[in-house]
Amino acid sequence: MPKKVAIITGSSKGIGKAIAIAFAKSKEYSAVVINSRKKEEAEQVAEEIKNSGAICDSIAILADVSKESDCIRLIEETIKHFGRIDVLVNNAGIQEDIPLAETNLEEWYKIIAVDLTGPFICSREAVKYMRKQDNPKGGCIINISSVHQTIPKPHYIPYATSKAGIEMMTKTMALELAKDSIRANIVAPGAIDTDMNIQLRENKVALENVLKLIPMGRVASAEEVANVVEFLASDKASYITGQSYFVDGGMTLYPSFGITSEHEDAERNVTSNSDNLSDG
Repeated sequence: MPKKVAIITGSSKGIGKAIAIAFAKSKEYSAVVINSRKKEEAEQVAEEIKNSGAICDSIAILADVSKESDCIRLIEETIKHFGRIDVLVNNAGIQEDIPLAETNLEEWYKIIAVDLTGPFICSREAVKYMRKQDNPKGGCIINISSVHQTIPKPHYIPYATSKAGIEMMTKTMALELAKDSIRANIVAPGAIDTDMNIQLRENKVALENVLKLIPMGRVASAEEVANVVEFLASDKASYITGQSYFVDGGMTLYPSFGITSEHEDAERNVTSNSDNLSDG
């Protein structure tokens, strides 16, 4: 079977770069398209893939996904170079800490444009080609969301709103496109060690506060997110569509209801009583 062609938006660093490298290493792809607004960073990732020994071609396409014309050009240039698109990963995203009363319309539109409108346009354009291609037929769209598609995040209203929108957009696309053999799913990360969460590296108090919200007690690497994306893009996930996969260490499990000192005391008492019974 011919190998696949993938596009990953916002893939010059962080989670996007990890996804691109994971795809290349999987040996399922003939080409991976790197996208960024920064030429040098994108080209470095493309060269890294081509020189990695993975036998996977890679090109960098500069595009700002907040602009419709750039999204269209990103898809068309990929088709021009490789003739098909099998996997689209809408990864590019931005967020800003702004209280509701101070959020102006410019900030609202800027975040919504990148985090919600961009994935819509890129998906719309990619589907036009996915519907027509064969061997393999159809394609796969993976939207990178966030735990904040379900968990409210004060001071991040445009960001959280866009992620909630991504969830329903993905479900609706999945339902509409299933007949065309096009799957659409979500990977929703929690706290990940990337530049977007740089405060977790530099601020010990911020890190400690976040770790209290994560039952597994740590932040994840970008590669741990990429592993889930790679699976969903593969044929191993051929019967999965319209689903959200949370890569969050349990953050969405209402961690405040987790094991407390009272639970631990009760467990110790049960163990002690069991030991006493067995000794008798």
